[in-house]
Amino acid sequence: MHLDDIPQVMAIERRVFSLAWTSGIYRRELTANPWSHYRVLRATVASLPPLLAYGGIWQMGDAAHVPTIATHPDVTGRQLGSYLLLKLVLLSIEMGCFEITLEVRASNQRAQALYLRHGFENVGTRRRYYSDNNEDAIIMTRSHLDPTQVRSELIAVETQLQSIWGAETAGRLLPRTPSHPPD
Repeated sequence: MHLDDIPQVMAIERRVFSLAWTSGIYRRELTANPWSHYRVLRATVASLPPLLAYGGIWQMGDAAHVPTIATHPDVTGRQLGSYLLLKLVLLSIEMGCFEITLEVRASNQRAQALYLRHGFENVGTRRRYYSDNNEDAIIMTRSHLDPTQVRSELIAVETQLQSIWGAETAGRLLPRTPSHPPD
């Protein structure tokens, strides 16, 4: 993610989250937080929104935390959230993290299902975590990060993306993930 992406991120943010971050928060995350790492998925196909998804991690020693992840509402349900989540998990591994944690609204069953599908477990609750409605947050963690397993999951998601989007469009949307670690 770059500073130029913030207006498009904010357009998604306002549509997806009832308690949206501000552009100032993203600006600080990108310029002043040495532990934050943000990624975006950009469309190269004119008929799609220019920014398809975004998310980030904070590296906290040997653990990572996902403070935010979102998919453009016009392209949800097409495996982009899975793809980005796994890319963030891989980034965490590359930075030396052994686990990754996040919070999700107790009512957000769709997001919880995504995280469960990718090896996260419900490890606790933060009571009244969300200030807009005092909703609880479910704490979810994926421990014992195995790069071989995550790469295998990512390749499977890329295969699903090809069947959903078509091979040509998927190839233009996403960089190819190697099936083995780089030398």
